[in-house]
Amino acid sequence: MGACLSSPDGDPEQIKQNKLVEKDLKETRAKLEQQVKVLLLGSGDSGKSTILKQMRLIHKVPFTSQEVEFYRQLVFNNITYGLKVVLEALEDVFEIKLEDENWTYADMVQDAPDLRDGEPFPMEYMQPLQALWNDSSVKAAIARGNEAALPENFFSDLSRLFDPEFKPTNQDIIRSRARTTGITETIFKLRTHNMHMLDVGGQKSERRKWIHCFQDVTTILFLVSLSGYDQCLVEDKDANQMQDAMTIWDSICHSQWFKNTSIILFLNKDDLFSDKIFHSNIKDTFPDYEGPAGDAAAGREYFKKRFTRLSTKANRTNEREIYTHFTNATDTALLKVVMAAVEGNITLRSNLQHAALI
Repeated sequence: MGACLSSPDGDPEQIKQNKLVEKDLKETRAKLEQQVKVLLLGSGDSGKSTILKQMRLIHKVPFTSQEVEFYRQLVFNNITYGLKVVLEALEDVFEIKLEDENWTYADMVQDAPDLRDGEPFPMEYMQPLQALWNDSSVKAAIARGNEAALPENFFSDLSRLFDPEFKPTNQDIIRSRARTTGITETIFKLRTHNMHMLDVGGQKSERRKWIHCFQDVTTILFLVSLSGYDQCLVEDKDANQMQDAMTIWDSICHSQWFKNTSIILFLNKDDLFSDKIFHSNIKDTFPDYEGPAGDAAAGREYFKKRFTRLSTKANRTNEREIYTHFTNATDTALLKVVMAAVEGNITLRSNLQHAALI
């Protein structure tokens, strides 16, 4: 009856194990407090991947030789595929025809090959591509590109691109376009934190994957293409880019996943918007717009107010603040200034969260 039980608290080996577990938990907690998770969201063609590439330049995360080769091949694909989209739209959308002498060149573009590693741009394509680009019907289609979601192009640089020694510059890499599928995570070292930036595909077929990124998000960078106010979606010719962006924005702002998440709105492609506004009236696609035609400043303010209004709920006080920036994602100098402000906001919010002040 006098037997006694030894307490695990007195077991030296158990005490040692407990201390190791506590140390690991403390180190893990400290690492998590130094991490911020930033999610890039927006519809397709809003510029999310361009922002991520710019961030790599700003934070001096170099592109590997394999990546540079990928982008070199992608530039050729952008040229040929972009022109292929235009040619397919000529009859299907615009009901206009190529000049007779360029029909044979159209067949070449339709059958354009994918480049192999190290293979120069095929010289036999340079003159046909130039001829097609100068075709009056192609120019007419480009002028109406909003009706068919026509891609941007590299045609002003053909002679440089077809040089056998061509290697893409940083600006070529920024301008090149590839559809994002799946989830891409890149880590950037800030002064006091590691920023994990996640880029996800914006096309409708990719959005079901977004849910996998929603946990523990510090900040959302939501991108909208300002110049898409009169354009259709690449994947849905009957849907308006801006209306699609507003629908996604509304659901993100009112999602339970993000009720404590900072949201930063990038009204992107401001340079294209400022050029387009002179020949495409906002009122044609947004009848409630009451500003003057051709006024870029009034147009910016209108869309900013539309998104701000969507982010609020009726009869709700203490609405979170939405930080809005007008951006041009291909302009590294401009984006560097904007991202410095954004990173400061993200770091401050992370510190406040860990101090349980918000």
